[in-house]
Amino acid sequence: MERDDAVIGCVGEVLVGIRGTDGPGEVLVRVRGGSETFLAWSQEPLPRGARVLVVESRGTRQVDVIEWADPLEALGLDAG
Repeated sequence: MERDDAVIGCVGEVLVGIRGTDGPGEVLVRVRGGSETFLAWSQEPLPRGARVLVVESRGTRQVDVIEWADPLEALGLDAG
């Protein structure tokens, strides 16, 4: 399995709910100028629509994610 370092630090959205330690879900991640889907793992369950940050690549289109809230959006400053 080859790591995909380009995806680490990218933000995405949960498409199929992640069951925490009970199993992966699927995320759509903005990477390489487009969007790609990945099988996603998380320590905590995350529902469909949750925003996530990719913290690790497992290779073969699999990633570890954490829930993400953009600090600029919280301040009313959209970076995009």
